[in-house]
Amino acid sequence: MTDPGSPTDPDTLRARALDALTTARERTALLTTCVDEPDLTAQHSPLMSPLVWDLAHIGNQEELWLLRAVAGRDAMRPEIDGLYDAFEHPRAARPSLPLLPPDEARRYASEVRGRALDVLESTAFRGTPLTEAGFAFGMIAQHEQQHDETMLITHQLRKGPAALTAPDPAPAPPFSGPAEVLVPGGPFTMGTSAEPWALDNERPAHERVVPPFYLDTTPVTNAAYQAFIEDGGYGDERWWTPKGWDHIRSHSIEAPLYWRREQGQWLRRRFGVTEPVPPNEPVLHVCWYEADAYARWAGRRLPTEAEWEKAARHDPVTGRSTRYPWGDADPTPEHANLGQRHLRPAPAGSYPAGASPLGVRQLIGDVWEWTSSDLEPYPGFTAFPYKEYSEVFFGPEHKVLRGGSFAVDPVACRGTFRNWDYPIRRQIFSGFRTARSGAS
Repeated sequence: MTDPGSPTDPDTLRARALDALTTARERTALLTTCVDEPDLTAQHSPLMSPLVWDLAHIGNQEELWLLRAVAGRDAMRPEIDGLYDAFEHPRAARPSLPLLPPDEARRYASEVRGRALDVLESTAFRGTPLTEAGFAFGMIAQHEQQHDETMLITHQLRKGPAALTAPDPAPAPPFSGPAEVLVPGGPFTMGTSAEPWALDNERPAHERVVPPFYLDTTPVTNAAYQAFIEDGGYGDERWWTPKGWDHIRSHSIEAPLYWRREQGQWLRRRFGVTEPVPPNEPVLHVCWYEADAYARWAGRRLPTEAEWEKAARHDPVTGRSTRYPWGDADPTPEHANLGQRHLRPAPAGSYPAGASPLGVRQLIGDVWEWTSSDLEPYPGFTAFPYKEYSEVFFGPEHKVLRGGSFAVDPVACRGTFRNWDYPIRRQIFSGFRTARSGAS
């Protein structure tokens, strides 16, 4: 029998799941009610689905896993399963499908949610891998928040006046701390076998040995990246991998996505607003090739995924790997810029309360950080609950990103969380920091 209020107490688990599901649905509602129906049904980029597809897909996945898999109920709308199977239809083809119109998609998702909450009330959080510690409910909350981030990307791609507003992060003077920190070499525990809502690619916990290395204290800023541009970085083949050079030349890429130079000044478009590029913010909307080229130009390199996680989780005093850079406590607004609370990264060096034991800042939130690593399974990996979440993406085609962004909800962001994408992707909320090998 568990103690009331403990993390494994059924009432505590139920309350946590309810809060996560409710928070996700409120965000989904915001992202799909702030624009008119034509914007919901339009495809704003062939890279993204229409917003109305994401809305119904969220409901369909919730029905598949919470109503059918957990509760064993019959399908509500079996005829739409194929329409909202992410692997059956590529994003570019989804506008041509007979999708549910916005009002019907909302009704469907709402009806599924009502039934799912009934399931939540009656579920015992034990007995099967799906129900243990409320995993299925956590998985669905994370899935919805991941699609909310995807929809926010679509909002950024969307042309027209601003539809979303949010307060800016607190202003901060330029960071004056050390430019880099030395992360000592040695073993640490990577991944997790204990985080109840961790997804399959984060598991299992295992030992990694990482040689000593230096890591940027903050993400690379717009000002630092502009120096790369002004030094002719985009025109110098020395800094680029062969594939990266071919890509930027064939697509005439000369700056981060959404940037343009006008009357001697760099401007950017951000959620319908054009503004000067802020020099002390982490650079955003760069692909892996751009991040890698900048690092080479700077005489450095991108960190490996293992290096990133050691910097983010390993406490050299205790030898433990913590859940977050600051410890095991869940994120708060003092720790990190998460949850679409703001619509931009905070200035580099913000959130001292969220720093790692070695003083590295903003490892969680603000911008996804490219690493040098391909997405690969950990030793002992087991696909769960379906191989299409992670397994089908393993291999050299996808590069790993870590740490989350301002668009990521805390439920879908932790020190072990792994994201990935093609090295050409720039519409995602991606930035980076650099590393160099060091002596012990």
